[in-house]
Amino acid sequence: MSLIQYEYVVAVDTYRSFVIAAEKCFVTQPTLSMQIQKLENTLGVQIFNRKRQPILPTEIGNNIIAQARVLLAEHQKIQEIVSDHRKELMGELKIGIIPTIAPYILPKIITQFMLKFPQVKLVMWEQTTEQIVQQLKLGLIDCGILSTPILETQLLEMPLFYENFVAYVSKNSELAKKRTINPDDIDIDELWILNEGHCMRDQVLNICQRRESTIGFKHYEYNTGSIETLKRMVDENNGATILPEFALKDLTKSQLEKVRYFKSPQPSREISIVTNNGFTKKRLIETLKNEILEFVPDHMKEFRETQKKPVVAMSA
Repeated sequence: MSLIQYEYVVAVDTYRSFVIAAEKCFVTQPTLSMQIQKLENTLGVQIFNRKRQPILPTEIGNNIIAQARVLLAEHQKIQEIVSDHRKELMGELKIGIIPTIAPYILPKIITQFMLKFPQVKLVMWEQTTEQIVQQLKLGLIDCGILSTPILETQLLEMPLFYENFVAYVSKNSELAKKRTINPDDIDIDELWILNEGHCMRDQVLNICQRRESTIGFKHYEYNTGSIETLKRMVDENNGATILPEFALKDLTKSQLEKVRYFKSPQPSREISIVTNNGFTKKRLIETLKNEILEFVPDHMKEFRETQKKPVVAMSA
């Protein structure tokens, strides 16, 4: 038995396909299949039911795979002990990050991070919360940067900062006549919001105390996953949208005139680094956390009385 055999077993369980697992492990499919077959012969049990599509583990296979994930995680910890002893920061860190955070965080820290830690490789994906949570549970990524709380017992949340929401309104909107606004002032039928699958959509609807599926104006529906697109829709087609505070840094002077702040307590969201409970690569993740916090303004690092308690992330 070897670690590589268990890596192949975990890969097949993750992707439920020998072909895809082989691609992800950078080996040929016959090589991967042969090594798994050798492991099954050594153990004297069948780990996968190959007659099912997609491939499914057998009952005992599920138990073996669960222990294999623990074994691989413990092996990673041994590598970290050696790295810590040598005072080296090196390796690969796989990160999932939600699209409503990525444009405002990653460009600011990537270059600086790579200059400081040239032996570290950052591998990043923009994904929905649901996708990040699933990949954390499967061990496909090391950490996620997303809006919390998530309320998943398998995951550990480490808060980074608290970000207020603001309204971005067209000059023709009734909201433009006000200096500050209440959530009740917002007409949801003129509100441009993200499509389903984004946690910020649910947060915005919670702010407005509505759970309707309307997007934009009554006479048509527009689906987008981009905050930048929402701003453009307000600029070109009137109405209003809700933006996270970090998005204000990219606004022009004329665009800043369209921003309306909420009266206290201001709606906000908590942004955290999220890991699996038994996570590895602690030094890498802690270093990433510190690099992000260097970029975050001090006033966003602590929850304040002027903010509303962050709402639970209802969906991805």
